[in-house]
Amino acid sequence: MKIEEQFNLIAANYDKNRRKFIPCYDDFYETATKMILSSGKKPKRVLDLGAGTGLLTSFWVRENPLAEYVLADIAEGMMEISKRRFFGSDRVKHILCDYTKALPAGEFDAVISALSVHHLENDQKQTLFSRVFERLPKGGLFVNYDQFCADSKEASLLYDCFWEEQLKNSGLTGEDISLWRERRKADRECSVAAETEMLKKSGFSDIACPYSYHKFSVIVAVK
Repeated sequence: MKIEEQFNLIAANYDKNRRKFIPCYDDFYETATKMILSSGKKPKRVLDLGAGTGLLTSFWVRENPLAEYVLADIAEGMMEISKRRFFGSDRVKHILCDYTKALPAGEFDAVISALSVHHLENDQKQTLFSRVFERLPKGGLFVNYDQFCADSKEASLLYDCFWEEQLKNSGLTGEDISLWRERRKADRECSVAAETEMLKKSGFSDIACPYSYHKFSVIVAVK
């Protein structure tokens, strides 16, 4: 099953189950976003890659409501939910596209993504990061909220086992977990250190990881 088909299948329950699938939900989405936008000039135009239901953008809108947001995703079912979420807003635009092939037109002050880039092979990640770098002005931000493996196989196994145990006690149904295991087959995680090196290779020089909880980290790269 293609990745867009898998996410269309779970679109209706995606937001409801995020807190169950992500044990650090509040810190991962809300606290990290507040931290990133707490100082300096606010981005005026933001691109959300793999935006899905618009969940990540909703946190950015709370902290930076005057920006223009462009949401890109390959799964039409997920985007329909996002369109309903932002119904009536003239500051949010949706584009159904495969961002691994081309980015939406225009320059952006910030490019953000949540739980999407880890589905790409490393060479696809590298190409994406270079394209993002080209679209950003000096001082522009790339922020990736994502899941990562550890630097060693032993630590990665520990993280994976701990995460699965948390899911078993989260209130998710057996079907939810079964669909999650199927989606996991499409995961192509790298470590935070490996992604940092890719970002450096793409031209970013100021890179930090301001938040990390086992498999979930937020990486900020400044052009």
